[in-house]
Amino acid sequence: MTEPLRLLVADDERPALDELLALLGADPRVGELVPASTGSEALRILSDDPAIDAALLDIHMPGLSGLDLARALTRFERRPPVVFVTADDESAVDAFDLEAVDYVLKPVRAERLARAVGRLVDAVADARGAPLTAPTAVLGAGPEHPADDLIAVTLGSTTRMVRRDAIQYAEAQGDYVRLHTADGGFLVRVPLGDLEQRWAGAGFVRVHRSYLVALAHVTRLQLAGSGPTVTVGATALPVSRRLLPGLRERLDELTVRRS
Repeated sequence: MTEPLRLLVADDERPALDELLALLGADPRVGELVPASTGSEALRILSDDPAIDAALLDIHMPGLSGLDLARALTRFERRPPVVFVTADDESAVDAFDLEAVDYVLKPVRAERLARAVGRLVDAVADARGAPLTAPTAVLGAGPEHPADDLIAVTLGSTTRMVRRDAIQYAEAQGDYVRLHTADGGFLVRVPLGDLEQRWAGAGFVRVHRSYLVALAHVTRLQLAGSGPTVTVGATALPVSRRLLPGLRERLDELTVRRS
């Protein structure tokens, strides 16, 4: 994308709004900034100006909250991507359900905001390349669940969005699942069986009662020895003999598509 972004920025606290505008104004990928001090004002601006590319929203604003505003945007024919910039570290799941591009916690660091802008650049470029005539699917709305492309994970008091295509495998740990990436592991509170169903169309396959692997990250299938194993990244995982035929079939299909 070559055109600078036109961004709406909404926050009811003027010092926080001014700081955000200053940080965004220093980013060469950002062009015009349109401020708003309430959710209602932001909704009016977005309704009147369809040329705004994306919105950065505080969550707790008087009247119409940032989450309420994001819900209202789902009814737009062309919905602008949203980043939440907030001191609220407990609303990440709600933001994820609303398909937020990112979730940035205050106090805002310039480098963290820059990553969020990068994600907006990608989202806006995708939208310009493929016009949206209806809201993007949400969790439970279809077999591939595009809302899962970004996963909200919590690290202490910080919420981070992890790309699904970076996840090598998922490991059941009690009531939680640990998502393993090249950068480390992240706990999310969701049953492994739910992820198996939601991510089947995205190239994930169950290989064991405790493991769900990403076929794109599989480097080896070992059948000899004490039991079959599959190597994902640099990690060898056990494969249930009951699930082995399904894994081999999916790997064969992937090989055919790549050839």
